Amino acid sequence: MSSSASSAVNGGISFWYADDGLPAARAPLPGDTTADVVIVGGGYTGLWTAYYLKKTAPSLRIVVLEQKFCGYGASGRNGGWLYNGIAGRDRYARMHGHEAAVRLQQAMNETVGEVVRAAAEEGIEADVHKGGVLEVATSPAQAARLRAFHEHELSYGEKDRELYGAEETAERIGVAGAVGSSWTPHGARLHPAKLVKGLAAVVEALGVTVHESTPVTEIRPRHAVTPYGTVRAPYVLRCTEGFTASLKGHRRTWLPMNSSMIATEPLTAEQWGAVGWEGRETLGDMAHAYMYAQRTADGRIALGGRGVPYRFGSRTDNDGRTQEATIEALREILVRFFPALAGVRIAHAWSGVLGVPRDWCATVTLDRSTGLGWAGGYVGSGVATANLAARTLRDLVRLDSGEGGRTELTGLPWVGHRVRKWEPEPFRWLGVHGMYATYRAADRRESTTRSPQSSRLARLADRVAGRH
Repeated sequence: MSSSASSAVNGGISFWYADDGLPAARAPLPGDTTADVVIVGGGYTGLWTAYYLKKTAPSLRIVVLEQKFCGYGASGRNGGWLYNGIAGRDRYARMHGHEAAVRLQQAMNETVGEVVRAAAEEGIEADVHKGGVLEVATSPAQAARLRAFHEHELSYGEKDRELYGAEETAERIGVAGAVGSSWTPHGARLHPAKLVKGLAAVVEALGVTVHESTPVTEIRPRHAVTPYGTVRAPYVLRCTEGFTASLKGHRRTWLPMNSSMIATEPLTAEQWGAVGWEGRETLGDMAHAYMYAQRTADGRIALGGRGVPYRFGSRTDNDGRTQEATIEALREILVRFFPALAGVRIAHAWSGVLGVPRDWCATVTLDRSTGLGWAGGYVGSGVATANLAARTLRDLVRLDSGEGGRTELTGLPWVGHRVRKWEPEPFRWLGVHGMYATYRAADRRESTTRSPQSSRLARLADRVAGRH
């Protein structure tokens, strides 16, 4: 263990809360009550849904129930990637046709701008910088995947995406050994906790009732059950993402996948000179066990990836603590990308869970026979997808209640998608850990063989995962 890892603040929810402070606590549910809509989960999906419903229909009585505090989960711990990726697009293309998937992608492209617009309109200062997304390749196999990825994205209508060689990539950012990159303008960096705290305050000011420290133990038609009372409403919307497994009957619905992050101390001007990154793009790579990073508003690098990917029995973490070995592994990625930062101190490390459906497809649904709705399964792409899901849930509720008609959003191919449950234990633990061990082995093999062919190990892991 390096002194850098041992000196880092570990947990405390996330660096974002250490930077901006925890929100003031809101009162728990005082007892049984009624509403027009009850939303379970006070993260991006739940809060955006409350926001758009209330803006469209101010008379609605909306109650949000949150087990800890708004933004305790992935919404306050993520990498701050507001970008146009959506889980499951290729599967939706196979199921519903290419044009349907193109419409879904176009909606995601527009969603990036919608989040930026809404935050600005509501006075939410979340350190947003719209620099796009840069994904780099650092080996021949990654370069081949990068070119294929770039062409694939163009086929979904991304006419403004650009492909760069080694020299053009180096002009943008000094990633050691980068042989190429792909850039899209449909992305922005932001401060996750500032966004979710600002959104919660805006929603409350609109007249939405928000109860924190109120865990929902069971959802059933027209009922959200908590230890403090039951909220009855015609519509009960589940927006719990990686914490869905804690609900009665949902242990195997979505798998809580663990992701971990580190944040450096603020870099010096000399260090930034070596790194570059003037465009403040969000940064990713083409590894199978990929990384993601941003240049923060206060001059740090926040970088993440998979640590221990899954805890037995779908358990979730304890306030964001992560393993020392994971901190070391993320630090190794940081230094491999930016050798000039070999001596930089890691100031903070943390982890969180994201929701993964068995077929790796994000979904949004309203069951018109029961009034139960849900959205999620974002597989780590939730900062923007949650907003599109929320606007879609709004439209589905208004359609069902007779207050609105079908819209472009209600016709997107992810609406109403159903997926089978995950395997029981110990099979899902063995499967997930085996899958990520195989992906890491594939990355190691590609970095040493320097072959332009992707490792067969990665294709094996894809089949085991059910990702294709």
